[in-house]
Amino acid sequence: MKKKVLIITYYWPPAGGPGVQRWLKFVKYLPKFQIEPIVYIPENPNYPLVDESMVSEIPEHATYLKQPIKEPYKLAGIFSKKSSKTISKGIISDTKKQSLVEKLLLFIRGNFFIPDARIGWVKPSVAYLYKYITENNIETIITTGPPHSLHLIGLQLKERLGVNWLADFRDPWTTIGYHKQLKLTNASKEKHKALEKQVLNTADQIIVTSFTTKKEFQEITNRSIEVITNGYDYEPASEFKLDSKFSIAHIGSLLSKRNPEVLWRVLRELLKEHDDFSKDFQLNFVGAVSDNVLESINSNGLSDYINKVGYVSHKEAIEFQKKSQVLLLIEIDSEDTKCIIPGKLFEYMVSNRPIIAIGPKDSDVEKIIKETNTGNYFCYNDYESLKRTILECYKAFQSKGLQSHPIGLQKYSREKLTQQLTELIKK
Repeated sequence: MKKKVLIITYYWPPAGGPGVQRWLKFVKYLPKFQIEPIVYIPENPNYPLVDESMVSEIPEHATYLKQPIKEPYKLAGIFSKKSSKTISKGIISDTKKQSLVEKLLLFIRGNFFIPDARIGWVKPSVAYLYKYITENNIETIITTGPPHSLHLIGLQLKERLGVNWLADFRDPWTTIGYHKQLKLTNASKEKHKALEKQVLNTADQIIVTSFTTKKEFQEITNRSIEVITNGYDYEPASEFKLDSKFSIAHIGSLLSKRNPEVLWRVLRELLKEHDDFSKDFQLNFVGAVSDNVLESINSNGLSDYINKVGYVSHKEAIEFQKKSQVLLLIEIDSEDTKCIIPGKLFEYMVSNRPIIAIGPKDSDVEKIIKETNTGNYFCYNDYESLKRTILECYKAFQSKGLQSHPIGLQKYSREKLTQQLTELIKK
């Protein structure tokens, strides 16, 4: 007999972006390991990104529960539709360039909606799920955040029903990159920390996506913490040709602070020094790009080499990954971002294309790229080595020998990761 598990998540198709992928794939594979998933999601969510193509991937074998949610982003749109939409995506303008409206919205978001803008869904969800869990003999629940308010649903259900509770953190809580930009008062900061500590010390099992987050949480709790990274799924083979240009592609959002000036300077120099490079080079942006990043690129004379594709479906993003000559991965240069392992990294790794990653020293991304031999990792001050590597990639492109040589990727397959999750559920 299969074990029933209630999964509480905000992001679900047609939501786009990486947040939806993790639990969509877990739900896909759980029945293979004798787990029956029951998925609880909002009935009327305000997703910052929508990808209708993801709907076809919703597993039919699961049970789905839906309840309405009230979200402030819709109300905020009355004052500034653009600001509320970009804030909900996590794209926050540089402090010096923020309008008065954006500053006000950030202050309200950070101090009146703790831990986040979905806090209003907690109370009605607890009432609904209390009844459902009791009537259906559910023994195990899983909450996944962000939004971290969903962990408060798990917290209250644990306290009231004593169910087995697994709290999954796709990103950290109080040390997440954008937290410092929310204009939090000291009282709000302390409230965030108190809620984080309460969740971490009440859940029966903590799951995190990175090794650094595990170390960070071990300073707060002695509860069991397991690292289950994001991963890749097997995509149907499709015919495609590699780009005829020497294309360097970034898939996903480039936030304001995710702006590697060192890369733009390197590319500017290579264009000046090599005529053939200037004829072949193209920089593809597949996803949202902040104005700050575009201004930096333009100031380095790269505007003629940019191909701004914009947001595309997940299926199209996979195609861009497979046909690009080089894949670009950028993270903010900060201690707080060492723990961030973007979901796209794992899809990059199985695209058979070399990765150039730029981020903080000793990050988890650096560890995985080196371990799997899928590319090269650089810090923000590695000018010479970055320049040398891009030139080497270009020469390999000219000789039609540019590719990656990965090792040990199997453990990052979605099915293998689900098996790891199942072992925690059955404890």
